[in-house]
Amino acid sequence: MTKKKIDTTKRLIELATFYVGDALCGMDILKVQEINKLTQMTKVPQAPDYVLGILNLRGQIVTIIDLGKKIGLGETELSPDSRNIIVNDASGHVGLLVRQISDVVTADMERREPAPANMHGIQGEYFTGVYKTENTLIGILDVEKVLSIEE
Repeated sequence: MTKKKIDTTKRLIELATFYVGDALCGMDILKVQEINKLTQMTKVPQAPDYVLGILNLRGQIVTIIDLGKKIGLGETELSPDSRNIIVNDASGHVGLLVRQISDVVTADMERREPAPANMHGIQGEYFTGVYKTENTLIGILDVEKVLSIEE
């Protein structure tokens, strides 16, 4: 009788981690096109308050949103550590403004836990769960939900 080998490569993903306010968040690194500093952008009249503007990134128009404001964790204060995480969306490129970039963490998604009961309200709907490392908790961001347009 042969033992069935478990394919662990499908469970393991690399999470690009970053801070939104004081919260450590992460997303699948394959969703990240690039990370850059905030550059000159153009304001968009009558856009939602979390839309900071648009910018031209090597010929591509990128909409920049304040991730903290969008998910209900407060406005992101601009600092030398602030970064845009450029992700691809069905409608084009979107930049997510975050307070600071952190590490890339290899995560076993079998060990992902549901978001805690106290993570409710606006911010709770944007997370698919929590991943525990030895030192900290990483909220796993549902990028598609963040980028979806509200009714």
